Amino acid sequence: MPARLPSWTWVSGLTVGAIAAVTFLAAQADQGPHPTAAATRPSPSASADAHPTPEETAPAPVPEGSGTGRRVVYSVGQDRVWLVDASDATRRSFTVWPGTVDPDPGKYSVGTRRQDPTTGSDGVQVEQIMYFTQEDGIWVAFSNAVDGSSPPPPADDARTGGIRLPKADADALWEFGSSGTTVTVVA
Repeated sequence: MPARLPSWTWVSGLTVGAIAAVTFLAAQADQGPHPTAAATRPSPSASADAHPTPEETAPAPVPEGSGTGRRVVYSVGQDRVWLVDASDATRRSFTVWPGTVDPDPGKYSVGTRRQDPTTGSDGVQVEQIMYFTQEDGIWVAFSNAVDGSSPPPPADDARTGGIRLPKADADALWEFGSSGTTVTVVA
């Protein structure tokens, strides 16, 4: 009877193989095309009292202290996201609707990505979900409403970590932010 390998050997081998595959795919994605659109504003379906600001003539500058290299920058104070390429050029900048739970300033990475629609914590169907941290037990993630709408006003005691994007901006972020992409949160 041939010797049987312990299960930990198989698990270790599969784990190493998966890490190598993800690393290879992330490197390939970083070399691919990147969005080049200018700053945009939220879709016309956005409510009048929503956070995003009117269209700008030039993209807002990337906040100082947000790092260098290819990254997603999220400003909690400005409710704004920047997609920054490897040469530190802003590829796209847009305003967002934050959840009620803000992530702490710091450096994170895009973890799990879910493209298929699901129900968000506010009861709205969302898609293109990109999780990057937890804050006080609440997952913080970028997403967009399937119907393109802005999020409803949260209930007084609601704890939501969804950072909602207009559909066109969510599409650009989805293409830009592969798993492992740096997300820098600033105040």
